[in-house]
Parts: sequence; C-alpha cells; structure tokens
Amino acid sequence: MSSHAGHGHHHAPANPASGPASAPAPAHAHGPGGDPGTDIDWDVLGPLLEQEAELNAAQYEEAARWIAALPTAPKVRRVLDIGSGPGVVSCLLAEVFPEAEVVAVDATPALLERAGDRARRLGVGDRLRTLAAGLPEDLDRLGEADLIWAGNSLHHLGDQRAALAGFARLLRPGGTVALVEGGLPTRRLPRDIGIGEPGLEARMGAAAATRFERMRSELPGAKRETEDWSALFTAVGLVPQGTRSFLLDLPAPLSRPARDHVVASFAREREVIGELLTAEDSAVLERLLDPEDPENLHHRPDVHLLTARTVHLGRRDRGALGGS
Repeated sequence: MSSHAGHGHHHAPANPASGPASAPAPAHAHGPGGDPGTDIDWDVLGPLLEQEAELNAAQYEEAARWIAALPTAPKVRRVLDIGSGPGVVSCLLAEVFPEAEVVAVDATPALLERAGDRARRLGVGDRLRTLAAGLPEDLDRLGEADLIWAGNSLHHLGDQRAALAGFARLLRPGGTVALVEGGLPTRRLPRDIGIGEPGLEARMGAAAATRFERMRSELPGAKRETEDWSALFTAVGLVPQGTRSFLLDLPAPLSRPARDHVVASFAREREVIGELLTAEDSAVLERLLDPEDPENLHHRPDVHLLTARTVHLGRRDRGALGGS
C-alpha cells in the first residue's frame, strides 16, 4: 500500500467520487496494479504531493479539530497515519494532538524521509516517527492507537472490509478510525473553457473513474464492497460517529503556488488517463499545458480550485472487540 491522497497523497486519478485523484492529481501514484507503472520518481512526485496536502491543510486541520472536540473522543496518546505520504497531515495531527506520538506509516521510504524532515522543521520531530510498512501484510507491526487516520488509503487495499477490521483491532478502547474517502469532484476550470467540447473535466473524471476501477480490480485479493462506510464500521464492530465534508474553495485568480499545483495536476492526469480520452480532449489538454499557447493554464484568468473531502468516523466501544 502506498496511497497518499487524503494527504495530497500519491495519487494519479483515483477516487472517482472526488475527481481525478481525490483532489486533482498527483494523488494516487499507484504502484503495483495502479499505473503509470511502478517506476515512480519520488523526487518529482514527492514535492507535488506535499504541495497538494499543504493547499488542503485547512480542511485537514478542521477535520482533526472536529475529531478532537467530539464528546466521545478519548485522550489521544498515539496516532497512526496510514498512507502518510510526505507527512503533511502527520505533522498537522501532531499539532492538533500535542500529547500524542504520531506514527507516519507508508510503504515508500523516500516519502517517509520527507515526512521526517518536515517534522524536524516544524518542531514536532520528537513526537513523530516513521514506519515503513506495507498493508495488509504488516498490519500487526503498527501497534495500538487511539486514532487511526486513513487518508484515501483504504481503497488501495484489495479487501477493504478485512483491512478495516484490522484497523479496529488496533484501536484502544474508545479509539477512533477516521476514513477520508469520497467527497466531490475537483473542479479547476469552467464547464465551457472556449476550446473543445464543453465539459472537459467531467469527462476526465469519468476516465479517472475507469482507471480507479481497473486499479481496484488488479489489487491482490480485490473484493467489491458497497461504499457505505457507516455500514462497514458496524460490520467490523465499530460504532459510526458521524460523517462530515470539508471544503477547499480557492477562487480565481489563483495564487502562484495554487496555480502551479493545478498545472502539475493536469500534467499528471495526462500521463495516467490520457489513453482513455478522445483525440479532441487530448488535443485540448495539450493546449492547456503548453506554456506557449494563449489558452494555457499558466495564464488563464478562470483557473480555480474547488473540491470537498469527506471524513467518516468509527469508534471502538469500551469493552468491544475484546477490549476492557
């Protein structure tokens, strides 16, 4: 498992519910079974993932503070960030839960190195540690936790129900699993951009959904699961604690970092879903990415960034699952 969306993680178009990559792009740079191949240059993709997560930081902080303020919330002493990527959310969780040890869990050493470096820069290096682990095989190495944050990582595991049951077993009594799954399609351009057929991003989203289904079908032990997360919590012995969505709304004109991210996200999506687009849409995409074209994303005044991420919570009852 190497997922990183929910954190702006390693994603190329992935979660169809939240558009190409659950926030535009790099998210879901799938390795085995995921395209575009397994030869990923993390020196290139890592900064993009970090940038994406930083743009979404306000959403993640709001979600974390929602969890911390729940009347049922236990004292959080240990947090597992599953599919942590470059550690942006891991560090944020360390800030929101100042008495907790946070463990950034990922299968990609290069991203864990970025997470460790970030923690030291932000002054939380004494409470954040990294753990190289692949799921589900390394689940038992993760240890107990009061909070398990799974940011767009569960859908990278073939048997999602079994993985969620594994998370539930790791929770201390009263502990919480926070799943970042779903949301709304990301939009960065108007429906009609003046070139090509209107609705380009909607068609890119449909192509991303096709890629996502292909990725899911190729995962080891893949099982189809109805994405009723509350029902899945109940099925594995957790008590649903609510669902909330958190908005990212950056209207035009975008700041330079946000615009650079949008350009990078379109470029990444071209790599991952390009073969699924029509010749006309591919030609429009090329124009949008051509710095010399007057219609390019680098200068268009209508480029924006709008998306929503959804967080689902499940709590382990005290005394449930064999706990005391």
